[in-house]
Amino acid sequence: MLRFLFLFLFSISMYYSQSNQNQDTLIYKLDQITITATRYSENIMEIPLAVSIIPKNELKLNRNIGIDELLKSVPGVLSQSRAGNQDVRIVIRGFGARGAGDRSNYATTRGIKILQNGIPETEPDGRTSFDLIDVSLAQNVEVIRSNASAIWGNASGGVINISTLPKDEFSYNKLEYASGNFGLSKFIAEKFIQDDFQKLSLSLSNLKFSGWRQHSTNYKTLFNINYLNDFKHSKLGFYINAVSNFFLVPGPLTLNQFNINSQQANSFYLSRDERRHNRLGRLAITYDYHIDNVNSFSSMIFVSPKYLQRSERGTFRDFNRYFVGGSFIYKNENNFSDRFKNFLLAGFDEAYQDGAILFYSLSPTNGRGNQLRDNKREGANSFGAFVQNEIIYDNKFSAITGLRYDIVSYYSENYLNQNLGLQEKVFRKLTPKLGFTYRLNPTFSIYTNFGGGVEVPAGNETDPSSTFGEDKVYLINPLLEPIKSTTFEIGVKKFIYYENSDLIKLINYELSLYTINVENDIVPYRGGRFYFTAAKTRRNGLELSFNLKSKFNFDIFSSFTYSSNKYVDYTVDSIHYNKPNKFANYSGNFVAGIPNLFYNVGLNYSLNSFYGFYSTITLQTVSEYFVDDANKIKVPDFSIVNFSIGFNQLSVAGIKIYTSFSINNLFNKKYVASAFINPDVINNEPYYIEPGLPINYSFNLSFQF
Repeated sequence: MLRFLFLFLFSISMYYSQSNQNQDTLIYKLDQITITATRYSENIMEIPLAVSIIPKNELKLNRNIGIDELLKSVPGVLSQSRAGNQDVRIVIRGFGARGAGDRSNYATTRGIKILQNGIPETEPDGRTSFDLIDVSLAQNVEVIRSNASAIWGNASGGVINISTLPKDEFSYNKLEYASGNFGLSKFIAEKFIQDDFQKLSLSLSNLKFSGWRQHSTNYKTLFNINYLNDFKHSKLGFYINAVSNFFLVPGPLTLNQFNINSQQANSFYLSRDERRHNRLGRLAITYDYHIDNVNSFSSMIFVSPKYLQRSERGTFRDFNRYFVGGSFIYKNENNFSDRFKNFLLAGFDEAYQDGAILFYSLSPTNGRGNQLRDNKREGANSFGAFVQNEIIYDNKFSAITGLRYDIVSYYSENYLNQNLGLQEKVFRKLTPKLGFTYRLNPTFSIYTNFGGGVEVPAGNETDPSSTFGEDKVYLINPLLEPIKSTTFEIGVKKFIYYENSDLIKLINYELSLYTINVENDIVPYRGGRFYFTAAKTRRNGLELSFNLKSKFNFDIFSSFTYSSNKYVDYTVDSIHYNKPNKFANYSGNFVAGIPNLFYNVGLNYSLNSFYGFYSTITLQTVSEYFVDDANKIKVPDFSIVNFSIGFNQLSVAGIKIYTSFSINNLFNKKYVASAFINPDVINNEPYYIEPGLPINYSFNLSFQF
């Protein structure tokens, strides 16, 4: 069926590409979209990867709290808000599926590389927190859905790059205010200054969200400075960020609790006042230099101190960490002839995080107690060197080959048990890449790629089990291996511009088919108390995005994802569940945490002649899926409708006014927004449900002058 669908769309594209050959001058206007998926700017039609771009005008149709709001229209990307605030679970083609639970998984994702202005938010072990990200400030978002480990390294099952430096060609001041129910209020002050050579952006944002569920409050204050100086042959950038982010954790519910009162918090989380208060900053410097017309290089360094406090699982925890890193990339761009171009890329990147961790007992008021429970150090270092070469022939055919070598190291030391000493575990992986693109015309291309992927277990997943007393001998689980994946993909990208049509202005779509084989897929045991890289899995999928712009001010946009994700070889040794000599074979079961089907369909009506009026309605659907490897616990499917209306061309006395009103979950659907994977079972009831918000609204008003 997938083969038939691909051939069907390919045939249609061939027909339209021939029937619209007389419109090349207009088509070329659409042919200027460039992205940095290959670590340098390149036309999106030339890249043999599945890539989505979310422009600025589509980023303002949300509450602008969590990154899930930016990603809901991207095929292949499942983004779930876990409590209605910034805490989000992100899955791209199955990568990141296990990033849910209560053991150091709150407000982090894994398996996905996330960058902001090209600077990594993802830590060396592959975990990413969202503290320094404010989606209200996003100017452009690039999403690489293809496995990109061969160029981006560890935990690059997908890549998300958020740009926050405005691209406007004029200076401005901006004040924005948002409010909504459940105590939502947000204030943003922004100043942007630019001239022929420089851009400077300063912003301050403050978020307050009381939360719908009990014990789900979020307070966040973020300050940003972005500066870019574009010299004749070079670019120099400074990026400074500082944030204080406090949020309460409501925890999971059982199915019975969800049915009775989905607004309640988990009683254990509530009694311990489980929460996080993250305070961190970052300074990053980028420098690009063109040596001559052929040779250039890009470099980046950053340092990020962190002070993190938590009440988690009956202990009060202090983290003092420093995160430093950088990258260097050399590029050679050569034209061998009028028809042959060659791009050679070579470089390396490194990131290191280390620091002290102190665990205390909880005081009667759930603060820091007097008893020191643990005193340890945890560090991680990620180093990768890569080379990539791309040949382009006649601006129609391109071939990319690449190779990357990664070394990821963990360090652990317990100061309360000096006998264990300093322990280290090192993961090494060589990752290849091969891709081809053929452009039938400037706005129609087909591509295929083959490559490997690597992901090492995240830091909290390296804890040893206590089944055989490993926790008395090891600080780092000796049973873990790198997660290795092999991806094969084929896809189509197409733009069709209708110059003479009375109905349609533009159609563009992208179709991709993939199969991913994964070895050493990591599996949480006993609710995530420890992990094994025990399973082999296979993921087959189809992704389709389709957009239509009419000449009657109506636009249709949609994304569709279907996949089959199964364990190929997976046997559980039940001794880790205190049942020796018993085994469970889960081969053939569905992989936990990944729905087979999800899609997003929307209709937009805009009327620029009436103060930039627009209205948008979307339908979001997620099919049912299992949350446990045994396939006994299931999350039901759901569909919700969202609606927004606004004006983006109001002006009074030279002041531009933007306003919008949104209603999410318009029909007040009760649904499970996210779920814990392989959850704890207490008294024969699994605690896994994170309820979605009921009907809720938000109002945004901004002034630009």
